[in-house]
Amino acid sequence: MNILVLQETDWIKRGPHQQHHLMDRMALRGHQIRVIDYEYLWKEDKERKILTGRKEIQGAYKIFKEANITLIRPGMIKVPVLDMASILYFHEKEIKKQIREFKPDAIISFGILNAYLGMQQAKKHNIPFVYYLIDHLHELLPDGVKKKTAEQFEKQTLKGADKIFVINKGLKDYAVEMGGDINKISIIPAGVDLEKFNPQVDGLSIREKYGVKKDDILLFFMGWIYDFSGMKEVAESLSTTDNEKIKLMIVGQGDLYQSLLNMKSERNLDGKLILTGKIPFEEVPKHVAAADICLLPAYKNEIMMNIVPIKIYEYMAMGKPVIATNLPGIQKEFGADSGINYIEKSDDTLEKAAWLYSTNIMDAEGEKAYSYVHDLSWDNITEEFDNHLMFLL
Repeated sequence: MNILVLQETDWIKRGPHQQHHLMDRMALRGHQIRVIDYEYLWKEDKERKILTGRKEIQGAYKIFKEANITLIRPGMIKVPVLDMASILYFHEKEIKKQIREFKPDAIISFGILNAYLGMQQAKKHNIPFVYYLIDHLHELLPDGVKKKTAEQFEKQTLKGADKIFVINKGLKDYAVEMGGDINKISIIPAGVDLEKFNPQVDGLSIREKYGVKKDDILLFFMGWIYDFSGMKEVAESLSTTDNEKIKLMIVGQGDLYQSLLNMKSERNLDGKLILTGKIPFEEVPKHVAAADICLLPAYKNEIMMNIVPIKIYEYMAMGKPVIATNLPGIQKEFGADSGINYIEKSDDTLEKAAWLYSTNIMDAEGEKAYSYVHDLSWDNITEEFDNHLMFLL
């Protein structure tokens, strides 16, 4: 099967997300995969050109080196506002080119604007179009004209899709509210690489590297550190707590990274606040293994209401108890007895962690978490995904 994937984030710099895990494995199953992405992080480039041309990158794998994925980056205008507007011309041109030359059997999109363009071209050429929702997409944009316009594109694409995949129950409700046909919606949840993420992984070397003692309570967060991630509040609590055993490790970078670095210095949090920065994906499991409790203390905003990040499944597969804000999507997916311990707001994280430790239930909560996800392997998820696509043809 020839599969054309559309997204509006950087395929290489961001993730691995749902699409990376699935497409790498689909490539290993013999499918031909081409991805059209968008250099969302272009402002970080030191040598910046205003106008860039088309690029084609071979072997754009994320998980498996053997996954032969072709990444295509259409040209773009690297000027604010014009950067997004240039999608209308360059991405439509590229989608048409791929339809002529690659002849995709299905087009799968994870974006907004290029998803709409892809849906239109798919209909014109009688190609099955799949919309795959892993976020409240338009909610990721700031309030204003951009957000409202993106919402309309998202609604039209949902209405025009031949098939809609979502990663959890909350996003299924969201897709219906946005105009998606409930009869076309299927839940393909996030999975876990159980060979990499499992309770047998040893994190002792990581604890030793960062000076975390055996009887310390190491809290852990990984991923992009958004302003609404709750990490600012957890770090602030760390600077005022009397409990010297509690430490916090944050793996990744993002909007709050520099602020956290400043806080570490200004509030004398050396040894208590551990900021590793971005690390290779291969090193992530042993960092999670080093933790006692894993975190998702995000704000209750529109972006997070129905989101279940892949990191939650990976935390749980490692047999770790989780502290998470009581977001509707998390609660719908995992309920009240799955090893996830809910808090009202991010400021409550340290208090909940101290309670888990003092009541000696961390091991039991970790076992519940592992039991919940131990059969959600990416291989099983990919098999289900592949079967759904074959049914469309």
